[in-house]
Amino acid sequence: MKKVLVTGGAGFIGSHIVEELIQKEYQVIVIDNFSTGRHENIENLQIELYHYDITNPNVVDLIMSINPDFMIHQAAQVSVAESVNNPLYDENINVKGSLYMIEAAIKAKVKRIVFASSAAVYGNPVELPVSIDHPTSPESPYGLTKLTVEHYLKLANKLHGLSYSILRYSNVYGPRQDAKGEGGVVAIFADRLTNNISPTIYGDGEQTRDFIYVKDVAAANVKALLANDNICVNVSSGTSISINNLFQMMKEAADSNMQPIYKQVRQGDIRDSVLSNELSKSLLNWEASFELNHGLKETVQYSFKNKRIPILK
Repeated sequence: MKKVLVTGGAGFIGSHIVEELIQKEYQVIVIDNFSTGRHENIENLQIELYHYDITNPNVVDLIMSINPDFMIHQAAQVSVAESVNNPLYDENINVKGSLYMIEAAIKAKVKRIVFASSAAVYGNPVELPVSIDHPTSPESPYGLTKLTVEHYLKLANKLHGLSYSILRYSNVYGPRQDAKGEGGVVAIFADRLTNNISPTIYGDGEQTRDFIYVKDVAAANVKALLANDNICVNVSSGTSISINNLFQMMKEAADSNMQPIYKQVRQGDIRDSVLSNELSKSLLNWEASFELNHGLKETVQYSFKNKRIPILK
């Protein structure tokens, strides 16, 4: 049984990846510092768990002792706003922490490291849909850190022969996403609908985004373990929807008559985004299988079932 180490495995996306790995009969080891990850996301799962921080230099020795066959690196600071407000904190986790993971992968001689990158590496699109060869011009420190780690991975391959798969996610959504910590618009809308609070839409709401269901993202990560060496692909639905239409679909799923509050557009927000997933279809033998309507219903149902104190901003 192949051994896979998942950093951030108790988090929103990481925990779904852990479930997919177990289903595919991999042995799973999780490293998580539980700053945003939750124990309940992985309880009752047959895993080996280490409560550890990827920015601790000793994590390299820990991973060498675990001796995994593969590594899926999900642990990150994921808030764009936080990266703007505190770029040193963002850099410490996303660059320094990732460098420890790359060092550990090299020393432990892992067969491959799969890295969670982001559409944020592209910045404002100059053409749609955004393909892998689109220019990279990040608009936030978060996007810059993700792009920086991509370059480190390519260099590690050149210098040390480390095999990698880079997955650039579009807007990931689904059950277990934290409206406060990970801040996806779907999670925020679900939180507001659950707690009967009008959500805020910035701008006119006609801006568009490419939403990808978390279970599809998990499947892509597991496929990336055994795909071709050294690939970089978008993990996306390849379709887009306006924020207004998104909220309308979620209102219907929640059987709500809630009306949003519109505020001035935020600086740095991209108007339209949709990622081409043609390469992921061919190189990963993967494509999104969950319709947006289905995923949103599951997300809203999860939010009502696991109602928490509302996150007010």
